[in-house]
Amino acid sequence: MKCINKRMRTYIAGILLASSFLLTGCGEKTVLDNAYQIYDTTSAYGMDASVSEHNVSYFADNLCVAGTDNLLTEGVTESLSEAAGLFDTANHEVKFAKNIHERLYPASTTKILTAYVALKYGDLAATATVTEAELQLESGSTTCGLSVGDTISLQELLYGLMLCSGNDAANVIADMISGSTEEFANLMNQEAQALGATNSHFVNANGLHSEEHYTTVYDMYLIFNTAVQDERFLQLITTQNYTANFINSAGEPITKDWSTTNKYLKGEETAPEGINVIGGKTGTTNDAGYCLVLYSKNGDEIPYISIVFKADSRDNLYHEMTELLGEILK
Repeated sequence: MKCINKRMRTYIAGILLASSFLLTGCGEKTVLDNAYQIYDTTSAYGMDASVSEHNVSYFADNLCVAGTDNLLTEGVTESLSEAAGLFDTANHEVKFAKNIHERLYPASTTKILTAYVALKYGDLAATATVTEAELQLESGSTTCGLSVGDTISLQELLYGLMLCSGNDAANVIADMISGSTEEFANLMNQEAQALGATNSHFVNANGLHSEEHYTTVYDMYLIFNTAVQDERFLQLITTQNYTANFINSAGEPITKDWSTTNKYLKGEETAPEGINVIGGKTGTTNDAGYCLVLYSKNGDEIPYISIVFKADSRDNLYHEMTELLGEILK
């Protein structure tokens, strides 16, 4: 499933432009839900008569573009999860697609976007003091062990967010960047839309369940594909163990050891020979099932993104992901 050529991209862009605002018979505008804000980027994508074609950069130039049809193979057991995808990011090709446009709950894979937004807008050296409200989480939530009054840097928070999937760290990051969860979620949605992830909506920074918090495998590919271009983000997802240093409410130094939840990095799961798993993010809730987003490379150092959403068990999550990674070698 190859990326479309420039003529087709221009055609699709025209459709997007036409469909963002439809004119009724009376000449009144009808605003569509989640319409892409194409008018903000009209000139950049060659839809302005003053722009010559040879200067145009097309939105999907460096992206895999996928239709709505499933692209399955005999090597992947499709019954183990609700949706999955394998994306060759160098050749811009979709290698496997199963329900990749279906809206699903992302659980803690949400934290990929949280980290991306924090790295884009935050200062890694800046510090925040943990509040009681930020630690109000539903029973059973994973945390990185923060306490009220702890003073901690954004850099340390990001390791707590991505390694041990700290929901407490996510809340502190949201307040640190935007002043509230609600405003941070607005920023998340703004950034997701800008990346083309128009079939997603986020209401919190941690991925805890909400009916209004959803994404798709394809949208997560778009988000993760951009995030891994930041070396700071790559450092986060490739780290297996990290010792955090911060100050508690009494002004005393505190250290905490955090470890990744990624079983490939922990050595508890083995990728097919010839595949190097660089890193990724896990996610699990009752409603989301078991989720995993990975960044890997083959022996030729060609990068791939593989995603499994809503697997029915952790074992099946990794079984299907390993099968997906095996498709890279074919």
